[in-house]
Amino acid sequence: MTGTVITVAPTGAENTKDDVPALPVTLDELVRTAKECEALGASIIHVHIRDADAKPTLDQGRLRDTVTGLREATDMIVQLSSGGAVTDPESDRLAVLYAAPEMASCTMGTVNFGDGVFLNRWEFIVDLHTRMQDRGIVPEYEIFDLGQLTTLQRLLGRYGLPAGGHVHVDLVMGVPGGMPGTAAALVACEQAIRDLPAGTTFSATGIGRSTIPVMLASLSAGGHLRVGMEDTVTYAKGQPVESNMQLVARAAGFAQLAQRPPLTTAETRELLGIPTR
Repeated sequence: MTGTVITVAPTGAENTKDDVPALPVTLDELVRTAKECEALGASIIHVHIRDADAKPTLDQGRLRDTVTGLREATDMIVQLSSGGAVTDPESDRLAVLYAAPEMASCTMGTVNFGDGVFLNRWEFIVDLHTRMQDRGIVPEYEIFDLGQLTTLQRLLGRYGLPAGGHVHVDLVMGVPGGMPGTAAALVACEQAIRDLPAGTTFSATGIGRSTIPVMLASLSAGGHLRVGMEDTVTYAKGQPVESNMQLVARAAGFAQLAQRPPLTTAETRELLGIPTR
């Protein structure tokens, strides 16, 4: 890879506005965050939304308004989370696709998620994958543990390539209950990715204190980056994150040092098989 795709995940479903005042939870805050991060080199925004009380929601009206607002204000690729919160039912998670994002996440298995369980049954994975094929929505296959790459291989073998024809995975590392956020774990995943269709790309997400080790390991292995306040709210020991822009700026700086500067949105679209608007 001669460049780096930077995804920003600005909000998530776990942190609260009370605990993290800088967390963008309104549509205006999210649009402002997207514009700032796009200017620094982020080309994809991975979106969770909140309700009027700043609680996680999959409300259809809010999802549609969010997709529209982000598309009107930026050129970024809008990727909705189909994970929601760990308590969201499957029907609501499937309905995320009705908001017509360009991308959506598709997690490849069930994982312990801190004190909760992030449930992803095989039948649900198949349903989500095939619905995205039908709607022309490009998936990002989220991988929380090494065995989930084998599940992805099985999925593609039985149900075919995703919309756009390009396979892209995101390694979510450091979640309590999933794989560790270490260089060794990333290398093991990178080896397994070689068994997926030729040209498969990957990004990596380091949760919490694993953010920097995972970024460096991913860049050295030819991977891409996902950063944001969904994944970490501490910039350094004892130093809270001030904004998502701060995290994107650091990722872009690391990419420049690796001589793999951030890809533009147009270049990212071409790489991932996402049509221009």
